[in-house]
Amino acid sequence: MRDAWPPGKVVTLSERDTSKLAEDFGQTLQSPCVVLLYGDLGAGKTTFVRGLAVGLGVAEPEQVRSPSFTLVNIYRGRLPVYHVDLYRLDSRRDLESIGIDEILSEEAVVVVEWADKLQHRSGKGWAVRFTDIGGDSREIEFRRL
Repeated sequence: MRDAWPPGKVVTLSERDTSKLAEDFGQTLQSPCVVLLYGDLGAGKTTFVRGLAVGLGVAEPEQVRSPSFTLVNIYRGRLPVYHVDLYRLDSRRDLESIGIDEILSEEAVVVVEWADKLQHRSGKGWAVRFTDIGGDSREIEFRRL
């Protein structure tokens, strides 16, 4: 699967498909890397992060939950994984309060849900867009930053 990256657009038919796609993707990532996630509420972003964590060697992927209230979760795998959720943040000041610039400069894989709230300028990483196409099916589009 590593040779197939970047896959462009992919349609997954279930949460399991989405998770497996993310696992395969996670196996290809090197540090530092930013993965910006875009999509509506319930589009599969957190399911994707859980699969990504498996691909990055996180021992307990069931611990991966959207950090909507904690804002940042850190997982340990073959690379450190910072899981950031910007859903509840609205301003640059809010972003600064969680240390977003420091997080983005870590030697880690930084995964950001609700990345549309972020003015990220790094060229090292991926933008991943989720579109709900009905039922458990998702169109997932990968684009290099």
